[in-house]
Amino acid sequence: MPNRKKPVVVVTRKLPDSVETRMRELFDTRLNIDDTPMTPAALAEAMADADVLVPTVTDRIDAHALGHAGDNLKLIANFGNGVDNIDVAAALQRGITVTNTPGVLTEDTADMTMALILAVPRRLTEGAALMIGDKPWTGWTPTWMLGHRISGKRLGIIGMGRIGQAVARRARAFGVQIHYHNRRRVPLKIEEAVEATYWESLDQMLARMDIISVNCPHTPATYHLLSARRLKMMLPGAYLVNTARGEIIDENALARMIESGEIGGAGLDVFEHEPAVNPKLMRLARAGKVVLLPHLGSATIEGRVDMGTKVIINIQTFMDGHRPPDRVLPSML
Repeated sequence: MPNRKKPVVVVTRKLPDSVETRMRELFDTRLNIDDTPMTPAALAEAMADADVLVPTVTDRIDAHALGHAGDNLKLIANFGNGVDNIDVAAALQRGITVTNTPGVLTEDTADMTMALILAVPRRLTEGAALMIGDKPWTGWTPTWMLGHRISGKRLGIIGMGRIGQAVARRARAFGVQIHYHNRRRVPLKIEEAVEATYWESLDQMLARMDIISVNCPHTPATYHLLSARRLKMMLPGAYLVNTARGEIIDENALARMIESGEIGGAGLDVFEHEPAVNPKLMRLARAGKVVLLPHLGSATIEGRVDMGTKVIINIQTFMDGHRPPDRVLPSML
């Protein structure tokens, strides 16, 4: 019996070697060797030729881009947990299935969130920069570089999904009081495990928390969820941490309020216009008011390999005529 023709799979960015090697074994895979982000023209060409497209968060696949899809493109297997870079409804209208890679980045992202929760009030990046700066460290003193302890503080988690719950478990171990806002209240057993308090009103929660952690997905409903109006509700000494998506926060308003002392500081791993970073935030980072990281939340070898494995499983399952395990529908967003 002759071998079935391998599907053409176009991968838009460089993935871990083990993932790319397995993809080459299973599919007719076109790799991005130099890891240069695809231009809109290159992405359109890829979509015209591919049976399966494997994009990442850096690829904007909206209705216009989908207009370049060839008749053979039937699956977009996103290498990422979110799908805010893809117009899922437009893809479905064209008969294209969309999948993602949920679950595998939970612990990594929660680790990074907890790192920022510690780094901002304890001034870790300021201290680290001083040790390698031009001026020598003159030694310990009782009142220099004082930060704030986090034990006993109130943490308000926006988005109590997998990552939000993982953040809550970590923070509870540090003696932090857990509060959360979510579209729906989580089961009682989850609340009891971390002694969490649910707030139906985000506005009311914001006004009472010492630290806010953003862990919800970016959707049209969460764009600028933390608007200037809502940011003004935060306590003057409160800290804001975001490892979700930059678009959820009005960055200009955040920078303005930190500069004026209305908010204590922020730890940001994501930005509204990535890879561009708001110059106001850069200035605040140099002044020690903000900790900025280059989207490292999921940046572990283990996590990226697990993502690639999920992509491969979704492609294999789809090509075998079955529903892929991580299919995304508009109703899920």
